[in-house]
Amino acid sequence: MPLSFEITARCPETGARAGKLHTSHGTISTPIFMPVGTQATVKAMTSEELKTLGAEIILGNTYHLYLRPGADLVAEAGGLHSFMNWDRGILTDSGGFQVFSLDSLRKISEEGVTFRSHIDGSKHFISPEKATEIQMKLGADIIMAFDECIPYPCEYEYARESTLRTTRWAQRCLLTHRNKKQALFGIVQGGTYRDLRELSVQGLVPLDFPGYGIGGLSVGEPKSLMYEVLDYTLPLLPEGKPRYLMGVGTPDCLLEGVARGIDMFDCVFPTRVARNGTILTRRGRLVIRNARYARDFRPLDPECTCYTCRNYSRAYIHHLIRTREILGLRLTTIHNLALTLDLMGAIREHIAAGTFAMFKADYLGNNQEYN
Repeated sequence: MPLSFEITARCPETGARAGKLHTSHGTISTPIFMPVGTQATVKAMTSEELKTLGAEIILGNTYHLYLRPGADLVAEAGGLHSFMNWDRGILTDSGGFQVFSLDSLRKISEEGVTFRSHIDGSKHFISPEKATEIQMKLGADIIMAFDECIPYPCEYEYARESTLRTTRWAQRCLLTHRNKKQALFGIVQGGTYRDLRELSVQGLVPLDFPGYGIGGLSVGEPKSLMYEVLDYTLPLLPEGKPRYLMGVGTPDCLLEGVARGIDMFDCVFPTRVARNGTILTRRGRLVIRNARYARDFRPLDPECTCYTCRNYSRAYIHHLIRTREILGLRLTTIHNLALTLDLMGAIREHIAAGTFAMFKADYLGNNQEYN
């Protein structure tokens, strides 16, 4: 088997669980956050720096890698692991979210999706078979079935048609997939309609995927509605298989997702806001480019022990960001990823100790952003 999953601890007061995800490139402790390496790089970071932060698995984007540099070139280099000098886990998404976000530049049919590149306007077609073939060439440990990410809001009839098509596409992905070193996950869709989420699970579970993504959330709906969808969807999924909430990565959503039984997360949030000068701390966010930090010689987060906080002040990073120095983006990215990965490590420790519920309440209670 290219992947196996074991649950090692549970929280008695919530649905949180800790576990071990065994892949071809090592064992991953869950719950886990996967930094996003859209184009075979987590922006501003080297592979060695990611390891120092404790990253055990990262995400690559099929759509972007298909366009540049191309799956054949990556395969010629020995696959993504070799191409980007990363010897730990990699998950590639199917490219579905990016293709469907093109909106006016794409056309959906039963066969697949025709779209125009956001780079040069060239015309392309991706089917479930092609998305799977691309991911086999990329060589990630975990790959995702091609799906349609339903927008929010969405009319019921279209959401139902899309959900059923995603299930049919998942079947075609399974028939195409033949790389025995990879695990292919299915993706639950259904929008914010309970019966459609149930319909999606009913279609996917008999296909016996080794893991399941929860797609179509964090696309504009209120967080309370996202949590509601998770509350009625997760109990329907197989207990002994990993559950992956796609595109979610703010601290509150990580904690709430874990509390409901999510094992895996990914999101560009920590790195994207870092490049805009927004800093995550254990007490809330701060915008380092603001004038109030020009003479603030404290670390970004006094409670953080990352490389940035050990060596540089808010005043210095404020200066770097205001003058658009590349080092500023690197230092803020290191810090935001360190905080996010440290949070996941603390979550795992508290699940194992039986204190996760208290930890979650304290973390959210002490963070000004959520009060």
